[in-house]
Amino acid sequence: MSLGSDFSGILLLILAATGLVLVVDHFVLRPRRLAPALAGSSAGASSSPPQPALVSYARSLFPILLVVLLFRAFVFEPFRIPSASMMPGLVDGDFILVSKFRYGLRLPLLNTKILSTWEPQRGDVVVFHSTSGPPINLIKRLVGVPGDHVVVRNNRVEINGSPVPLVPDGRYSGGYGFTGAELRRETIGGREHRIMLAPVWRSVDFDGVVPAGHYFFMGDNRNDSEDSRFSPVGFVPADHLIGRAVAIWMNWRVPDWPQLGRIGPIR
Repeated sequence: MSLGSDFSGILLLILAATGLVLVVDHFVLRPRRLAPALAGSSAGASSSPPQPALVSYARSLFPILLVVLLFRAFVFEPFRIPSASMMPGLVDGDFILVSKFRYGLRLPLLNTKILSTWEPQRGDVVVFHSTSGPPINLIKRLVGVPGDHVVVRNNRVEINGSPVPLVPDGRYSGGYGFTGAELRRETIGGREHRIMLAPVWRSVDFDGVVPAGHYFFMGDNRNDSEDSRFSPVGFVPADHLIGRAVAIWMNWRVPDWPQLGRIGPIR
């Protein structure tokens, strides 16, 4: 599942362009504008020429763009859920906030970690960069950390020889083409969440040990998620992690109305 396009690079380019305009204005254009005014002031005139419109716009935009870029790079970044792989918890049209600070601070675009914070925990809902194919962002639940032996068989997960608690939780009735799908409550990392078992697709089994510096992810919609069980995703390197999904701040599927009832924390 791809998560919207990341336009940090576009923001950085616009920021650089506005900054360049301000630098050129300060060292080249402004002295030229002020030269006649300074000459006139010695003769008694005191008027100063107005700024060009482009310089005025750049002066207004630069601090706003700088704050937005820093906020997106180091604090929270918004994403939109475009598919069904994390149902029933996250649905198409959910707009989520992802904590960039949770797993350490990284430089924008370069992705170089400059500060370590907390380690990813089993049960976290995580946004990460794809490991193959076109560069896209994915969102899945963290199931296995480095060194874990993960076994998935008939939609039952076992970590290091211990079955993950799983109990029935009725049927899904929320639409999106999955009405009637079986729901179960699963507990990973001491936290409970719901998963969906869509009947129209078969379960995919897995058996492997998570390598050092990598993580194993699965979608909550277990039979409709391309995740670490599949080779195009596989084990995800630590430097591909973007952050932890912490909250839904809006749900809007055009042309429908926004669903305010979906706003809240992500479990």
